[in-house]
Amino acid sequence: MPHAVSRLRAARLARSVKPFLSRGGFKRERCGNCRLVPSHCMCSLRPSLTTRAGVCLLMADIEPLKPTNTGWLVADVVPDTFAFTWTRTEPDPALLALLSDPQWQPYVVFPGQYVAPERVVRAVQPPDGPGGDGKRPLFILLDATWTEARKMFRRSPYLDQFPVLSLEPEKASQYKLRRSGRDDHFCTSEVAALCMNLAGERVAAHTLEAYLAVFTHHYLHAKNQQPVTWEGVAHQRLREVSLLQPGS
Repeated sequence: MPHAVSRLRAARLARSVKPFLSRGGFKRERCGNCRLVPSHCMCSLRPSLTTRAGVCLLMADIEPLKPTNTGWLVADVVPDTFAFTWTRTEPDPALLALLSDPQWQPYVVFPGQYVAPERVVRAVQPPDGPGGDGKRPLFILLDATWTEARKMFRRSPYLDQFPVLSLEPEKASQYKLRRSGRDDHFCTSEVAALCMNLAGERVAAHTLEAYLAVFTHHYLHAKNQQPVTWEGVAHQRLREVSLLQPGS
């Protein structure tokens, strides 16, 4: 069944007046589910998890079309992933309904230095922990380039009522599929993993990390016309993580 990012991509393609051509990507036929060429398809590796925490992806216009987008991986791993195209003047009514749903406690994930200190939090209240109110954490991720994300953050007044979760990563980004001029920038999948860890979703956090490494391996090997190393470190790590899942 298509997940939220897949559906958003299909809707975006339906509105396109010309084909989307990714810069630097390979121009061959791609799997409609994992976006890789059929010889490097990784659909059989898609995890199956259950989480209390959810993710809401606010995506820049063409982000769902990019084959290197890792919001797609988040939707593969976290069952309650919601995806919306960001617009400044007309936010999707379904987005506003989600943000007002009483089962969720939304957190806008963004660096704390860009917001008033009183809005900044650095921890997540577990819904069933001591002092918890039963609300499930919903992490709002701005899936865009850094320039776009700053604009989205400033121009989304409907997010102003929510706390801003400022992350403090202990290691550098491992993302290799796009260039960034800053060492403290993380891809969307890495940010989601950090959020899941804060929410006590350790298996989901480890799965996102391992799944990103596998996707990176498949993507780069397809781009360089090299076969997949199915018994390599990345795949072995994903298999090990799968054993942590309940019922495995």
